[in-house]
Amino acid sequence: MSLLSDPLTLLVLAISVILLGLAKGGLSGVGALATPIVALVLPPTLAAALLLPILIVQDVVSVWSFRRTWDGWIIGWMLPGAAVGIAAGYFFAEQVDEAKLMAALGAITLAFGVYRLWVERGGRVVAASSSPGWIGSLFGVATGFTSQIAHAGGPPFQMWVTPRRLPHLAFVGTSSVLFAAINWMKVPAYIALGAFPHEVLVAAALLMPLAIVSTLLTVRWLKRIDGARFYVLIYLLMVLLGAKLMWDGLAG
Repeated sequence: MSLLSDPLTLLVLAISVILLGLAKGGLSGVGALATPIVALVLPPTLAAALLLPILIVQDVVSVWSFRRTWDGWIIGWMLPGAAVGIAAGYFFAEQVDEAKLMAALGAITLAFGVYRLWVERGGRVVAASSSPGWIGSLFGVATGFTSQIAHAGGPPFQMWVTPRRLPHLAFVGTSSVLFAAINWMKVPAYIALGAFPHEVLVAAALLMPLAIVSTLLTVRWLKRIDGARFYVLIYLLMVLLGAKLMWDGLAG
């Protein structure tokens, strides 16, 4: 039976694809909700495999849209760490308790979002972080690991990059380029795990138009938003996302 033959499955997949479109359009981190939502109607491994081709297509739209605004220094430090994290996620996938991992990630994300909202309350200007690149490599490991396990690499990326106070379009562009590279790096591991049966690829292809449209609409809106409001919105989303991941992880 087709993955898209059940109305509930179709609705859940559509919601998840729209969330990924919001994330790829610039609302980084929201996409971490997609895999847990799809896992409500599909096995987690199948859910992650179905979403990966969609992510890669959305990456094309996102990278093209922000191709002139990205920070190579940040990517240069985070990407090697992400490669290590992806490899670790592949080799230790069976030993990882995904529920506990998501609960821990959610708690850290929630705490970080609340902290940043507090220190920047009332429009307070906070000095941009100047933490060394090797710290970024460590966050890159966490980004790659959580991305390999559950396409949830957004929060670790945000924790290191948001305090650097990049112009908001540079933040989005950097996220777009980094995660485009990460998603391609995950493909061999998914192939090795046999995660792409014909039915998964067909379902992903049918969802592509919605994936592209949702990404383009978010990009269009994001380019018009004020930079200060953008970071407040990101921190609010981190609080909500952290609470949701923590709740789901503890419930699992």
